[in-house]
Amino acid sequence: MTHGRHGGTQTTMEAPSPGRGGAPRWLRILLPAMLILLWLTAASIGGPYFGKVSEVATNDQTSFLPASADATEVQAALDGFREGDDIPALVLFVRDGGLSDADQTAIDDELSKLASLDGIADGLSPAIPSEDGDAIEVFVPISGDAEVGDVVEALRAQLAEAVPSGMDVFVTGPAGFTADLTDAFAGIDGILLLTALGAVFLILIVVYRSPVLPFLVLGTSLFALCTALLTVWWLAKAGVVLLNGQVQGILFILVIGAATDYSLLYVSRYREALRDHEKRWDATWAALRGSFEPIVASGGTVIAGLLCLLLSDLNSNKALGPVASIGIVFSVLAALTFLPALLLACGRTSFWPLRPKFGSEHAVHVSRSDDAAVPTTGLWGRISGLISRHARIVWIGSTLLLLVASLGVFQLKADGVAQSDLILGTSEARDGQAALGEHFPAGSASPVSILTQETDAAQVIGILQQTDGLDNVQVLSGDSATGTADATVTDGEVVFTAPAAGPPGTPATAVEPTVDDGRILLQATLDDAPDSAAAEETVRQLRSDLDADVSDHTPVGGVTATAIDSNDASIHDRNLIIPVVLAVILLILMLLLRAVLAPVLLILSVVVSFGAALGVSALVFNHVFAFPGADPSVPLYGFVFLVALGIDYNIFLMTRVREESMRVGTRAGVLRGLAITGGVITSAGLVLAATFAALGVIPILFLAQIAFIVAFGVLLDTIIVRTLLVPALSHDIGAAIWWPSKLATGRTEPERAQKHKHVA
Repeated sequence: MTHGRHGGTQTTMEAPSPGRGGAPRWLRILLPAMLILLWLTAASIGGPYFGKVSEVATNDQTSFLPASADATEVQAALDGFREGDDIPALVLFVRDGGLSDADQTAIDDELSKLASLDGIADGLSPAIPSEDGDAIEVFVPISGDAEVGDVVEALRAQLAEAVPSGMDVFVTGPAGFTADLTDAFAGIDGILLLTALGAVFLILIVVYRSPVLPFLVLGTSLFALCTALLTVWWLAKAGVVLLNGQVQGILFILVIGAATDYSLLYVSRYREALRDHEKRWDATWAALRGSFEPIVASGGTVIAGLLCLLLSDLNSNKALGPVASIGIVFSVLAALTFLPALLLACGRTSFWPLRPKFGSEHAVHVSRSDDAAVPTTGLWGRISGLISRHARIVWIGSTLLLLVASLGVFQLKADGVAQSDLILGTSEARDGQAALGEHFPAGSASPVSILTQETDAAQVIGILQQTDGLDNVQVLSGDSATGTADATVTDGEVVFTAPAAGPPGTPATAVEPTVDDGRILLQATLDDAPDSAAAEETVRQLRSDLDADVSDHTPVGGVTATAIDSNDASIHDRNLIIPVVLAVILLILMLLLRAVLAPVLLILSVVVSFGAALGVSALVFNHVFAFPGADPSVPLYGFVFLVALGIDYNIFLMTRVREESMRVGTRAGVLRGLAITGGVITSAGLVLAATFAALGVIPILFLAQIAFIVAFGVLLDTIIVRTLLVPALSHDIGAAIWWPSKLATGRTEPERAQKHKHVA
């Protein structure tokens, strides 16, 4: 070991080993060339799939429900009662002060033209006037084979041009909300990706002060994303995984952030190795030896956390687990194969103009002995000095600060939000829903659906008629011109009637309901908006009454039931998966660090950090952004990302601390590990925070909340937990942090000397 001019140490330069530096020249050229060519081929094939995601993606909320949910059972049964899987849109015409005869004529003329519009299925309902005479509603079925967003957009454009001046027209209902949701996700392939890449590029320019290296790192992230997307697309095409806009957005951000983080760690090791090795081949192998374990462990931790989502009841959560895990796999592979090959090809030129010179010294504090020397005279050297002098004060103060911030958790409103609140900004479907409630029963666009045995029809219809908040009970009937018929019970007898074709006053005619496997499908109109708390209470009460009074299972579905089942499943998932994630990550850390105490403390630190992030987020959501609430899955997603990704930085830190501790003892190893990794981990934290913050450009409430929670939480973890809390706590505990491994006994000479000095 040689001494630097500042009294510090410089790692002894290794002689090239026969298996590395002595490798044949053709192998040193061919191996990186083949790796680069392989990734170029995969990325060139996967790149065009960015524009094809809509072919295999779905945003149908019911398809995300657990198979056991009542709403899922009802949705699956619909095929037996009607042809196709049409999605209803509700067109609402409104004129304050009353619709005139001319308005009625214009509406009738326009309705006659709608049937010829591409994507409109058979079964267009007649115009239904409101009691106040100010509005008319029309149910328009949109073919399930068509692109709902495109059909609704065309429908809105045609109606806007045709209606008389002064009349408002809205396209709302399930199809309207689906179209608005699809439109909100439309920026994922473009604005989201560009925002994330732009933010990361600026950070890399500042960090490296090199015009070359940021392109190499970002290229690694993009190639990992292209290859991951190619894999996910074909798996979704085969029905192996479920893909939707939410999962797609998180996949993009997660791959860019994770791949860049892993790349930063490798670049840091490679820059160190170039100072200690003259040949690029030797430096590459040294960098791979130093970065392989922490990168694989970090990626494995994230994958393990994500795969815990497979335990979820909610299919939308299950969908994210394997899709995001595939993204992390390619992030790790790209950082350990493609980037090393690129840097091997470019050598020291990658860092131009600040090229690391072979044999260059590392500046250290003159006040340290050789073994305890901190290899920096900058910010991280000063922070190491602070921890060395006041470790206990630092970690106690940091913990108290996080605990105080965690108190805001009690203000988090994560019990679900209305469907109309999912989209931030303008939404015609939301405006139309509000207008509908002023002139018709607010739930007329999204009725409650009840699947019952034909033999139980009288009993079930009687319950529906007596349930507060429900009105206008109907049954699906192929014998009716409108596809539905009124369902009533008179003197214990079930009567199904439909208006007969003819002039007004023509008596209704009796019809037969559509029967599938001995069951009929009833529908009832909600008095309240389908996404309101009152509607949810009505459906819960209905389910309770049916379970108590009807012997056969009678599932209830529809928009409101779907929201109820989604929220209940989310709460179940949150309570189950969070403890499982903690246990899995704790086990991985124990295997990685060969200790028990250190992993337990690391897990506790990240949990406290998550609580603080969630507490501050709750205050911001309520008092700054004035959000209406949050989906129950928001804390779960935030937890999985923050714990899995937050542990990454502790892995980067503590693997280096353990490496240094084996040479110089634990307390000196903590200070050296912090000083060496401080810059790269902080840069990685800034990159990950910036990429997740980019999710906020998509106007979806869920993604905006995840963006803030994860971005703020990563910064909190980077600045406080990994910089102050964990190093200070580890330094204060000393060698015992590695219990029960041999490092905890202080068997190394440096550790015994430092322990004696500490006691003295």
